[in-house]
Amino acid sequence: MQAARVIDGELQITEVDVPEPGPDQARVRITSAGVCHSDLHLVKGHWFGMQIPEVGHEAIGIVEELGPGAERFTAVGDRVILGLGGTGGGYWCGACIHCLGGEPRLCDQGSGIMGTFAEQFCVYAKSLVTLPPSIGDEEAPLACGGLTAYGAVKKLTKHSIGPGSTVGVIGAAGGLGHYAVQLLKAFGYKVVGVDLGEEKLTFVKELGADQAVEPAEAAAIGEAGGVDAVLVFTAVKAGFDLAITMLRKGGLFVAVGIPPTSEGNIEINPMIFFSKAITMIYSGVGTVQDMRELVALSADGKVKSHIGRQGPLSELPAIFEELESGAYVGRAVITDLGA
Repeated sequence: MQAARVIDGELQITEVDVPEPGPDQARVRITSAGVCHSDLHLVKGHWFGMQIPEVGHEAIGIVEELGPGAERFTAVGDRVILGLGGTGGGYWCGACIHCLGGEPRLCDQGSGIMGTFAEQFCVYAKSLVTLPPSIGDEEAPLACGGLTAYGAVKKLTKHSIGPGSTVGVIGAAGGLGHYAVQLLKAFGYKVVGVDLGEEKLTFVKELGADQAVEPAEAAAIGEAGGVDAVLVFTAVKAGFDLAITMLRKGGLFVAVGIPPTSEGNIEINPMIFFSKAITMIYSGVGTVQDMRELVALSADGKVKSHIGRQGPLSELPAIFEELESGAYVGRAVITDLGA
């Protein structure tokens, strides 16, 4: 079968063996796979120079074979979405303090999903969510981009930022941010979308944002009193600095994006931290129950993927280059895997 692999530091499309499912695993014939910004970072070695051989963690497909015990969670012929944000879907023990506390991605025994840019993929069957026919293969990016945005939005109510509050979304036209704008509006929030360029700002307004502004205008909003919370989806360090500027006193900072290591650390002025008394948290991916909820929202038409680029697996290297340069808005999907 064909699959994408990083070989000698370069992304290549090559022939590999069809995998066999182990205990509690299902083998899925992939029909579409989403291209995530974190895949780009891992291919390029942006995070501490780390590169991994198998890439891709958002996909939709058909269950073709079950390993021992997997029949408890899925069945041959089920059409499923898989990924859970890459770091969350490979395995979790279900019994540790993190799993019981609703954060299975922190499980010490946990493992992630990587390798869905392939015709076949074996996955922990417990992480699979069955899809209704109304959700098309183009919605593969819900598995990470949509789920990660949903997990971040859910953090708001946990920190007393309820519907009716004003929330800034930095990177609002991006692969994660465009989901967050839709979800926030569906839940009754006021949204200030922040991005660069007229095309992206127009797109953000079309998504339903109450305001769509560039960074300079966003900073002015902060100086005029600020927003109740900011979700930072950009993978650029300047976006983290802007978030602190945008927040009102006592506001909530939710970090989601991870800038390249080369940009250095996030710096916080202690006096500003003290005077604003903001709460800062990180939100990563989501749980299998979050995925079920997101699938239901998508089926109800509350959220959908904006696909700015589609292509066959052979074009994946070019798609990564376009993603890095910001050549398209929204998400990219590999569409020929089920052919």
